[in-house]
Amino acid sequence: MAELRYYWEDLEIDSVRELGSHTITREEIMDFARQFDPQPFHLDEQAAKESVFGGLCASGWHTCGLAMRLMVTNFLHEAASLGSPGLEDVRWLKPVFPGDTLSLRHAILAKRPMNSRPDVGLVRTRWMMFNQDQAQVLHMEGWAMFRRRTPAAP
Repeated sequence: MAELRYYWEDLEIDSVRELGSHTITREEIMDFARQFDPQPFHLDEQAAKESVFGGLCASGWHTCGLAMRLMVTNFLHEAASLGSPGLEDVRWLKPVFPGDTLSLRHAILAKRPMNSRPDVGLVRTRWMMFNQDQAQVLHMEGWAMFRRRTPAAP
């Protein structure tokens, strides 16, 4: 495990991080779909061509999972992350097709101490994923919890 570099105090409102990219393959799309979202437009080329998407595309949940992987690999491994109480907004804006290269951008919108836990702070974040044409394919917002370097007085 990497040394922790980022605690709640280090996370600046209005800061933006670029968190890497991943090129998705047909095999990844189909493997995920078989296990978690077995709809025809994620599994069958012909059915996908006849769908509103016009071709085989990734599950939105797969896109969220890819975003999470980039987040963990390129930020949370070095952060005092304590998880999240949940998301308030998830939108899949465009389909993700085999061969798309997806890049993740993470913005910090707000932060506040957690009232019930003096050692934890809350951070409101926006996750934006873009394809290789800079078209946004995913939008997520919600709160995350981070350990405080210096806990507040109870």
